[in-house]
Amino acid sequence: MENVLGLVALAAGLIVGLGAIGASIGIALVGGKYLEASARQPELINELQTKLFILAGLIDAAFLIGVAIALLFAYANPFIAPLAA
Repeated sequence: MENVLGLVALAAGLIVGLGAIGASIGIALVGGKYLEASARQPELINELQTKLFILAGLIDAAFLIGVAIALLFAYANPFIAPLAA
């Protein structure tokens, strides 16, 4: 039983950690491309900024879904029920 709890804790940590790394890299790439595009065409800054914030929100939402799944496994673990029976 403790072995399963330990592995679930490790998996939850990996989900959150790798999700945070992926989200930060994704937002950094989008931000870099935004700066390049706004330097090339300054008249499109407002339109590009709107698209930047939409994409950053979507990337962050994907990370938060991963955090929610990790919390689901940490607190309402479906793998313990067969072991408890």
